[in-house]
Amino acid sequence: MSQLSFLSIGLANKKLRCQKFLDEMQQVAPWQKLIDIIKPYYYSQSGAKGGRPAFDLELILKIHCLQQWFGLSDPAMEDAIYDRNSFQQFLRIDLVGDKVPDETTILNFRHLLEKHNLSKSLFEQINIYLQEHSLLLKEGTAIDATLISAPTSTKNKDRKRDPEMSSTKKGENYYFGMKAHIGVQSRGKPIIHSLEGSTAKDHDSTKTEELFHGDETDIFADKAYDNKEIKQFCRNNGIFYGITNKAKPKKKLSNKQRKRNGQFSSVRAKVEHPFQIIKCQWNYRKVRYRGLKKNIAQLHILCGLANLFMVRKNLLNLNLNPI
Repeated sequence: MSQLSFLSIGLANKKLRCQKFLDEMQQVAPWQKLIDIIKPYYYSQSGAKGGRPAFDLELILKIHCLQQWFGLSDPAMEDAIYDRNSFQQFLRIDLVGDKVPDETTILNFRHLLEKHNLSKSLFEQINIYLQEHSLLLKEGTAIDATLISAPTSTKNKDRKRDPEMSSTKKGENYYFGMKAHIGVQSRGKPIIHSLEGSTAKDHDSTKTEELFHGDETDIFADKAYDNKEIKQFCRNNGIFYGITNKAKPKKKLSNKQRKRNGQFSSVRAKVEHPFQIIKCQWNYRKVRYRGLKKNIAQLHILCGLANLFMVRKNLLNLNLNPI
């Protein structure tokens, strides 16, 4: 075997972007708080059927997070643990002496979260954690939705597409899938405080009320979320109603309306930041499962992790979970 050069030694000690990202998430996530939510369900299920002892809950939870960040299936996740040194360091496992969860164990953990609606509880716990550190300020709200595609193929057991997904037209194109509606704080970092999922054909306005936290001082959204009842409620309670104007057929917006839209654009742009993280950085552009329930459960996990990612620098400065 050839001797290592000084360059090779230097590169071996270089911390890659993936490893740096995992080190940061290791420090900022409230692991123990999340474990406490899952623990009553996890160990009761594993003990009821007998068999081998359950894997450590923190290990399984971290594996589930890795799946969301890197878009890995259950078999691919099992292989990646053996293959990637950065994953082994993040999970703190030694392949020589430690057992690695197989794809069935990873699958069963996800089913456990879905069965008991724990994904939403984890999302809410992360937001409580951020609120405790004054990073989630429940004042103004900006809301928006994004389309998430679903497979259109009928080459499956039922010979048909997912019945809970639907088609909708946006611009000149048609899309098949679901919608993710989010509400983010309009000041500071665009932390997601509310999330709703629906089939693609549902109009955005059907989820407007569910996206508010109830203590708003101002509301920002595009014209699709315009609602007469909410508009009247805002007027009666002194809440700023920042809904953008939309040009009508054969009628352009006035200069005043365009100026008003421009003033709202910087606030409304914040809601696109979480979508960019989830869809572009973590590659969640297409649903992974059949049915709305499973995909909404995954969205809750993704949104919670995206919140931690957006404020990771603030949390790192607090040095809450030093490595």
